[in-house]
Amino acid sequence: MISRRDFLQVSMAASALVGASGFGGWARLAAQQALTQDQLLEFDTFGNVTLIHVTDIHAQLKPIFFREPSINLGVGPNKGEVPHITGAQFREFYGIKDGSPSHYALTYNDFSSLAQAYGRVGGLDRVSTVINAIRADRPEALLLDGGDTWHGSYTCYHTEGQDMVNVMNALKPDAMTFHWEFTLGSDRVNELVEGLPFAALGQNIFDAEWDEPAELFKPYEWFERGGARIAVIGQAFPYMPIANPGWMFPEYSFGIRDERMQELVDEVRAEGADLVVVLSHNGFDVDKKMAGVVQGIDVILSGHTHDALPEPVLIGKTHIIASGSNGKFVSRVDLDVQDGQMMGIRHKLIPIFSDVIAPDPIITKLIDEQRAPYEAELKEVLGQTESLLYRRGNFNGTWDDLICDALLSEREADIAMSPGVRWGPSLVPGDDITREDLWNVTSMSYPNAYRTEMTGEFIKVILEDVADNIFNPDPYYQQGGDMVRIGGMGYKIDISKPQGERVSNMTLLKNGEAIDPAKNYVVAGWASVNEGTEGPPIWDVVESHIKKLGTVSVTTNNTVEVTGI
Repeated sequence: MISRRDFLQVSMAASALVGASGFGGWARLAAQQALTQDQLLEFDTFGNVTLIHVTDIHAQLKPIFFREPSINLGVGPNKGEVPHITGAQFREFYGIKDGSPSHYALTYNDFSSLAQAYGRVGGLDRVSTVINAIRADRPEALLLDGGDTWHGSYTCYHTEGQDMVNVMNALKPDAMTFHWEFTLGSDRVNELVEGLPFAALGQNIFDAEWDEPAELFKPYEWFERGGARIAVIGQAFPYMPIANPGWMFPEYSFGIRDERMQELVDEVRAEGADLVVVLSHNGFDVDKKMAGVVQGIDVILSGHTHDALPEPVLIGKTHIIASGSNGKFVSRVDLDVQDGQMMGIRHKLIPIFSDVIAPDPIITKLIDEQRAPYEAELKEVLGQTESLLYRRGNFNGTWDDLICDALLSEREADIAMSPGVRWGPSLVPGDDITREDLWNVTSMSYPNAYRTEMTGEFIKVILEDVADNIFNPDPYYQQGGDMVRIGGMGYKIDISKPQGERVSNMTLLKNGEAIDPAKNYVVAGWASVNEGTEGPPIWDVVESHIKKLGTVSVTTNNTVEVTGI
């Protein structure tokens, strides 16, 4: 039942034009003419139930550029499996033509050139147009939000998530789950959740004191659609107090809790569920393992790791859907549900090409209202970039290289550390860098840029701990994002080694000397999970650095040698 044709047909529509015309304004016009909104939305309606999935929007209300990762390594049973293939290998696996819209949307190669041809992606007014079109075709479609929604922008920070709540409420979701939302602080999260006109789900969100399910978050919600009884179970990010500051939400505990997930699946099945859907923020590899452990889940809508896959991945009898991030994609999933069973599935990952999809004027107006009080600050130009600025890849991204350079310079440090978070749009060469752009890659509620001393031994411990969060062969122990970004220091990492043995050859770049385990080094960083961290907010540090440079040029970073692949 699963066909690549639904998504990949858009590749054939424009690939010939793009390949022949070169790039620039004319090519972009040609791409727009060849690729139409009707093509993007075309779908052979199937079955009796439709799910619409968005996730990891990270407060991106407006169209952006977003480059997919160049390196996304899998380990253990996931080595070489999707989503852990990128670039040309990804295109070959899915039969995607070079230079096509799918090439641009799903892989990193030639990103700057293809960005000139196909333009920006996302924008919640365009997402609304897609949702409305699906609902026009299937009025009872369920819209499910996978979380990381109320975080990641200047306006979201300054409104404590209210701008995103207002816009998302207008899209009329049926349920959502959570991750970065909790870094608004539990008081604010509680306030916002209490006012939601839809279900706030998280079977794994517990009261920390009593070790009981938190009353504010429902484990699941029932829906009647297409003659089928549907249970949607929520799974919030399991590792909140590890990846984010636990002191911001001390009354809550999390965890995977797959035993409870099995109990809930059994419970809803016993109560007559024809379809069981898990709305998850586990991350793709964790969802794969859960699908193999918990029996009876029909569909997992996966979030957190920002993967965008044109086809569901089947584990046992469970179909896992990955819908990307930053408002760049919407997934439509049509299901044939009969007599208590899912009989078939049809899926389409819809890329939100913002120059092709017409905005919903009602949502455009609402977005503009949220942004209006901050428009002058958002638009202020801090500098320009000669380089592609992106943040994705296991080991480095040019946005974080720039942030590390700013920390080294502005904080007078030997070594800089920037967290390996996945969120943050891209800028193409020649773009202005506005304050909004900077906040899109730095906005968080614990932004202080610390300056401290660490021994060489302690720096290695940090690298080893983070590496194990990413490269532990057991997905249930993969509790981090990407690797912490390092400025001012190079190192070698063997991802095949066990914890404590992966990192070696640590070298201070300014003098080429080996890092001495017993010596103290001045280290600057940001996003510490420790309460009371002192220092200026990271956006002030980087803004000062960019203004001094005027024009930013980030050289290729070859300071991390990766082996064991």
